[in-house]
Amino acid sequence: MPDGAWDDVELQRVATLYYVNEETMDAIALRTGVSRSTVSRQLKAARQRGIVRIQVASDGPDSGIGGQLSDRFGVSVHVVPVRESASESQRLGQVARVAGRMLSEWIGNDQILGLAWGTTVSTVMDHLLPKPTRGATVVQLNGALHATSSEVLYLTDLLGRACNAFEARPVFFPVPAFFDDPATKAALWRERSIARVVELQRSCDIAVFGVGSWTGIVTSLVYTGGYLSDADMAGLQSAGAVGDVCTTFYRIDGSSTDLAINARGSGPPLAQLAAVPRRLCVVAGAGRVPGTLGALRAGVVGDLVIDEQTATVLLDAGSRRVRRLPPGHRQHRGR
Repeated sequence: MPDGAWDDVELQRVATLYYVNEETMDAIALRTGVSRSTVSRQLKAARQRGIVRIQVASDGPDSGIGGQLSDRFGVSVHVVPVRESASESQRLGQVARVAGRMLSEWIGNDQILGLAWGTTVSTVMDHLLPKPTRGATVVQLNGALHATSSEVLYLTDLLGRACNAFEARPVFFPVPAFFDDPATKAALWRERSIARVVELQRSCDIAVFGVGSWTGIVTSLVYTGGYLSDADMAGLQSAGAVGDVCTTFYRIDGSSTDLAINARGSGPPLAQLAAVPRRLCVVAGAGRVPGTLGALRAGVVGDLVIDEQTATVLLDAGSRRVRRLPPGHRQHRGR
């Protein structure tokens, strides 16, 4: 059916199912007997006709926990109220919903959107609002391949959902998540096809990422998907690493330069990420608090979307003094 053939009543019903009842596009397609792409076009038509008007509301810069975190770390904080009994997956879903709507509001024509792969960003992609753009690009920020990888379809779907929502073109980064030898990475980075993607990453207008953590109920994919060996994990913990963004690791004080694994990693250096104009970090669950503190102190976060309970723990942890670790320091801890 041509897009203009839908009447307002039909578009209002689909929009209500998606925006009010919070049903997925797949569920709406099954209910209404059409394809998922048709539902996406119907939602876009509803927006264009004014049936749907998007307005993102969050706590202001001077309100409550968000204001205190903003003052302490110099970032914009958007605190999402979540019931205390919510599971970590439910908590992530509600935080991702707010982040998805914020991203949909920000994206514009000819902009470059960088996405780090992972559980958090994938959930954010479930909550994007269809918004047609002209000339927008979605680029993968870090490699995802490894010896037993089955991530090609996952990444195609991840970037594809953003491209479908914003009518953007995808640019994939077909490299390993971690190289065996830093020299191999350096050589590949000189190849023109890879160098073009790296340059596109440096030119991002918006970057979206979560905080990787090996603790908590919802564990980051990089730690559960076979990307890191036991020796890698032991080395990270011995060196005092607390987490990663875009598979680049750091300590709780934000330092990262002497973490050996970063020379083998495909993610952008923290200084490069910090130079992106809009940097959306999405966090849910107390297991992410040490990694979030490190990311904040490293200066890579611009906007932080976080659930209320985790924000409370983060504020308390951030009020404690951290001893800055000298280069080459090895902090021994139990596994």
